[in-house]
Amino acid sequence: MPTYITARQFMELKQALPVIDVRSPGEFEFGHVPQAINIPIFDDRERALVGTRFKKSGRDFAIELGLELVGPKLSAFVKQAKKIAPQKKVIVHCWRGGMRSASMAWLFETAGFEVLLLQGGYKEYRRYNREQFSTAAQLLILSGYTGSGKTDILKELKKKGQQVIDLEGLAHHKGSAFGAIGQEPQPTNEQFENNLAGEWHFLDKSQPIWLEDESITMGKNGIPDTLFNAMRAAPVIRVDIPREVRAKRLVQEYACFGTELLAGSVARIESKLGGLRTKEAMDALQLGDFEKVAHITLEYYDKAYLNGLGKRDPRTIRSISIDRDDPEKTAETLVEFIQRLGF
Repeated sequence: MPTYITARQFMELKQALPVIDVRSPGEFEFGHVPQAINIPIFDDRERALVGTRFKKSGRDFAIELGLELVGPKLSAFVKQAKKIAPQKKVIVHCWRGGMRSASMAWLFETAGFEVLLLQGGYKEYRRYNREQFSTAAQLLILSGYTGSGKTDILKELKKKGQQVIDLEGLAHHKGSAFGAIGQEPQPTNEQFENNLAGEWHFLDKSQPIWLEDESITMGKNGIPDTLFNAMRAAPVIRVDIPREVRAKRLVQEYACFGTELLAGSVARIESKLGGLRTKEAMDALQLGDFEKVAHITLEYYDKAYLNGLGKRDPRTIRSISIDRDDPEKTAETLVEFIQRLGF
């Protein structure tokens, strides 16, 4: 008989054992446990057929169809599992910990595997993760105007032993109208949450955890409400870097992508820039004057940033003036700064 494990146990054990997700490819693509491997009992078409049979004819007839579809695949399932887990110990789950995972567990045990089953399946894994985002944690919010190099500063903080979650890296989006440029396609929001939970689970919540100051959405990915609310209440460490320095960084980051993508992004904030400034930015793009484009767009983004900062409790905000674009040095300054504050 397989051993059933809780979601909490699963989060620990999946670090050492292969996880086999037996849901359909479509379910897996929409959202899955990071590092899990998909061995679907049914493909998407077969799953739809079994579901239709269940609705029209009942459970017994659906099971008969399922057996017909799965029977020829059994040997291939075992061969795949042996490649994934040569030590012959695996964790298996489906959507709710029902018939699909139980059937695959039976097959693997028949083939000599030791099988752990996730109680409640992927649905319970998702519920558990969402619950964990409400866990009290010592968050620190890295804030600053657009172009401050906050992502690079976070990377340097991590090198210095600080706990960091790079939300923009997980979302493959930098949050602004230019945020998708140069990024990989965004994950589904469900997958974003799964990836975020995978990092959140192993952090020491009694020690500082750095996150970048974000709006609740980055492209099509959204920060879970409980975590976002905690971020809004957390202490803010603001790096104040001159606009000239930030404009140069934006040119370095975005000019290499050419005028077409940049023009599309400028057009998306036309209502914020106004018609005249948008035209000036578009003309500058055509002339290759990327620094002028950066200064024009920063007029809007700096105002938007100050507006957002003004909605926070001023007592939670600490500012540091930084005169040059040096993420490593800035990270060093930040570590010293929070140590003086008692974090």
